[in-house]
Amino acid sequence: MPLPYPLNILYTALIAAIARLDKSLSPSDTLARLRQTTWTFSHLIYVFHAILACFWLYIMSFPSFPLKLLIPILWITALIIPLTSQFFVPATPVLAWVMMFYTNQFIPYEYRPEISVSLLPTLETVLYGANVSDILTRYTHPVLDIIAWLPYGVLHFTLPFVVAIFLWLFRTKPVLPLWAKIFGYMNFIGVATQILMPCAAPWYELIYGLTPANYSIKGNAGGLGRIDALFGGHGYQNTFGTSPVVFGAFPSLHSGCATMEALFLSHFFPQTTKYVWAYTGILYWATMYLTHHYLIDVVGGACLSTFCFYLWLPDELKGSAATALPPNLVGAPGFGGTRKSKYDIYDIEEPRMGGRGGYEMEGSESQEASDEEVDITFRSPLPQVPGSAAFQQGKGPKGRGVGSVKKSHKHTASIASLIRAEERVEDG
Repeated sequence: MPLPYPLNILYTALIAAIARLDKSLSPSDTLARLRQTTWTFSHLIYVFHAILACFWLYIMSFPSFPLKLLIPILWITALIIPLTSQFFVPATPVLAWVMMFYTNQFIPYEYRPEISVSLLPTLETVLYGANVSDILTRYTHPVLDIIAWLPYGVLHFTLPFVVAIFLWLFRTKPVLPLWAKIFGYMNFIGVATQILMPCAAPWYELIYGLTPANYSIKGNAGGLGRIDALFGGHGYQNTFGTSPVVFGAFPSLHSGCATMEALFLSHFFPQTTKYVWAYTGILYWATMYLTHHYLIDVVGGACLSTFCFYLWLPDELKGSAATALPPNLVGAPGFGGTRKSKYDIYDIEEPRMGGRGGYEMEGSESQEASDEEVDITFRSPLPQVPGSAAFQQGKGPKGRGVGSVKKSHKHTASIASLIRAEERVEDG
């Protein structure tokens, strides 16, 4: 069955994207590529990730040994199979970030740095003249709660996958690995900063004031607790209460992720610029309205994201190359290729065209007429009807006889010859 136009575009792009995949399941193909690889200094980053992964696996308490060995086994398996390695190799920074975020909770308290409670509100007051995040939380309303919840508690967790899918479908092959690299390293740097420089969020100040914090304190949902109350659940309180990184206010990775999504979409899909930056602005406000971040955290996350984007954006993907379609999608229907005509869409017969672009009519001798040039100098301004002077003299265009009248239908009559034609014929 024919699909609606937007779904047809997605379907066409999906078929083209699947065709671009390496569908091999043979590990020997991966080993052959490794033998042909010219190793450079930049490849040492994978050695760094391997060493760091071993460290996190060593201190990981759950799952316990030997179940946690399944993590490296599955990871190595995904890397040596060509079909999966084309996704998991570029996603290495993302996986390293997720592992570090999760395993941070198993670091013994005595090895963790001291938590700062007053640093962020002090910096915010010094830099901006007031505690802006505190001002934004003084007035709350259920409508504002919903507006803040959607980007902060829903879209934040789904948009990275949506952006990745659209980059995979509609942009050239190097763009998706670039997204995984920059997005992953931005979050990796952000979580490392939160672990090495732990800071309390605004919700802590509202509950405990500026009293010293310790790692035994559980996380809090802040303003998202009102969403739990609105829907009669405890989902967000349970999620934030068991968060591995409780004192990770600076930098705000919510604002960092939103900024990265806006940078990528506005660069590779310029038509979305005003919409994605409007969403980003709303999320900036939501992080403070829900008492999860200070303004300085939002600025720090946005600056980190912008720095990473322009640091790793290659020259080959700037300018017109940023909006280039994949080669096997160029010229496809809906992408500059031929589209079905209205006659095909409605399953009706397309009229045949005459020799000069007009519709061919039954009984016409279009081919013969099109082969003859008509000199407009000798065309009669009067219609060739019985009683006219041209008809009585037996002259048609170019002095042809009466027999030529039957071919004159292909000429367009002048407007003057159609106005009160019968009266002018009677007048001679």
